[in-house]
Amino acid sequence: MKKKIFSKLFFIVVILLFSILLYFKNKSGFESEGVYKTVVESANEHVEVSAQESCFLCHKNTKGYSKFHNPEIIGCAGCHLGNIASSNKEDAHEGMVLIPGNLSDAKQTCGTCHPNELHKVENSLMTTNSGLVAVDKFVFGEADSLDYHYHIKDIKNSASDKHLRDLCANCHLGAEKTSFGSISQLSRGGGCNACHLNYSNEAKNDLDNYLTSNKAELPKTHPSTDIFVNDTHCFGCHSRSSRISTNYIGLQETLLDENDVKNKQGYKILEDKRVYKYIEEDVHHTKGMLCIDCHSSHEVMGDGNTYAHEEQAVKVQCIDCHFKEKPNTIPYDSLDTESLLVYFHRNYKHKDKEIIAVKKDNHPLVNTYVDSLGDAYLIGKKDGALHALKPQGDVCSRDNAHKNVSCATCHSSWTPRCIGCHNDYDKEEKSAFDLLDKKYTKGQWKEYVAEFSSSLPAMGVRENSEGKHIEPAIPGMIMTIDLGSYGEKTKEESLLFHRLYAPNSPHTTTKEVRDCASCHSNSATLGYGNGTLVYDIKGHSGEWVFTPEYALNSHDNLPEDAWIPFLKKVDKKTINSTRSDFRPFHVKEQKRLLLVGACLQCHKDNSKVMQQAIVKGLDPMLKGVSKECILPYK
Repeated sequence: MKKKIFSKLFFIVVILLFSILLYFKNKSGFESEGVYKTVVESANEHVEVSAQESCFLCHKNTKGYSKFHNPEIIGCAGCHLGNIASSNKEDAHEGMVLIPGNLSDAKQTCGTCHPNELHKVENSLMTTNSGLVAVDKFVFGEADSLDYHYHIKDIKNSASDKHLRDLCANCHLGAEKTSFGSISQLSRGGGCNACHLNYSNEAKNDLDNYLTSNKAELPKTHPSTDIFVNDTHCFGCHSRSSRISTNYIGLQETLLDENDVKNKQGYKILEDKRVYKYIEEDVHHTKGMLCIDCHSSHEVMGDGNTYAHEEQAVKVQCIDCHFKEKPNTIPYDSLDTESLLVYFHRNYKHKDKEIIAVKKDNHPLVNTYVDSLGDAYLIGKKDGALHALKPQGDVCSRDNAHKNVSCATCHSSWTPRCIGCHNDYDKEEKSAFDLLDKKYTKGQWKEYVAEFSSSLPAMGVRENSEGKHIEPAIPGMIMTIDLGSYGEKTKEESLLFHRLYAPNSPHTTTKEVRDCASCHSNSATLGYGNGTLVYDIKGHSGEWVFTPEYALNSHDNLPEDAWIPFLKKVDKKTINSTRSDFRPFHVKEQKRLLLVGACLQCHKDNSKVMQQAIVKGLDPMLKGVSKECILPYK
């Protein structure tokens, strides 16, 4: 037992020494290789960890570890626990964690060396699911705000809680990884494993042999725990809800069955049997870039603060890399410890160059640099490819009419749309599965979707203390909820209806921008839903006329896919968004947008008049309007 305690204490001391050396490396310019060599030599000088652990009596000569988790340096027990003082198999395995890294054991395993990272992860939205719970409770009428803070592990069994347990509660980092194997499309949660577990082909083969031999043939190749995160690590959870992962690779979900698309080009069947069709992938994906090329450890693991919704936690912006004049940068010797570790692990060599830092919170993107000529580059984390970071195009940089319009609003080629969602509770469902407690129960909420489709994103207004900005929007929850089926409401109160759009970051970026008419005279973009929007000119007057594509919903007399009525005021008390600071255009804003749409009836996007309006803004141009112009609003 004394040996066990000594080994663990020594292990912690070595890691602390490692951190201290990194700190002085930051201040004094030590070479990375020198730091690593010093740590190894210090460990060997005091004790050979492998000689202190009985694990190596059976598990010697294994390979596959990352350089920084080599058991010869840190041992096995630092991750797997167990009784390292016993050579008896049963005693040695007592208290052992077969799959370390789940949040339930992370304080005793990963967190002993990475306490700061664990603190951040435990407070991140990917662990708490606070925003998801908040919106669900609001739409079920169990909360009066969209911004309350929650933790998914604390939900009970109200109608909303049961809805989350049945349909949503699988996608959080607290969900346990309970079986061996690599991360796949079907993976959910797993704590640290969700991002950091990697199986080589050899490790997969050895695992197969181990399992098929009834665990008699011990694996020789161990999976690696490292920072080499790939998009599969993100896919399991982020191919749901707003479907960022599938959007990024150009796939849109359908209601088709796998038998419907056999031998058909342009479709893909995911591992969970959902059928997707190919539309257009994000330009960054075509370049071979990974999610983590933009979303660094500071964002993915969080910053330790609590946020109500995901867009508050995301700090990186397009303008950080595609800057107007000069990027925001910091020198290498100002990197924080976490960033230094990433830099060190990836063996980067640009210490003599400025590194781009995100403007919102100044966290560094260590895979970027700016050379002596002022040219910026990104080093792809997938393959080390060097990508030139191009500044904003001339049109964007001189545009004064769209200063408050987000890059994604114009540069997203498409976004998914989902309408006609109905939720009811089947009390008799015998094979229901509680995604939070991982057990079968009786009774389940079921969701029925009328249609999946895609289009250019609609537009909404984000209005808060940071100002007013135009962002992409999608039909988030145009839905009915039959509360009566759960037994919580009387028959008269049983059916809830919501028409809520959601802010959206499509991740379908293109170099080209959408044309002017797609914003200024497109009914779906403006919030009216699909249909025909025509500028009807009679004599010397013009009027916009809208004919919806979908029938009117009996609950609010709006077209099924609409956000707002056509050019009619909406009661200020009406909640029509999944965010308290995000709204549709009010009538005055709609008229101003349609005013430009009227101009576009005669003046093309690239005409002198429209190009001048982009540079000067709309108001100066209106002062010189010709008498021949027929405008609906002045």
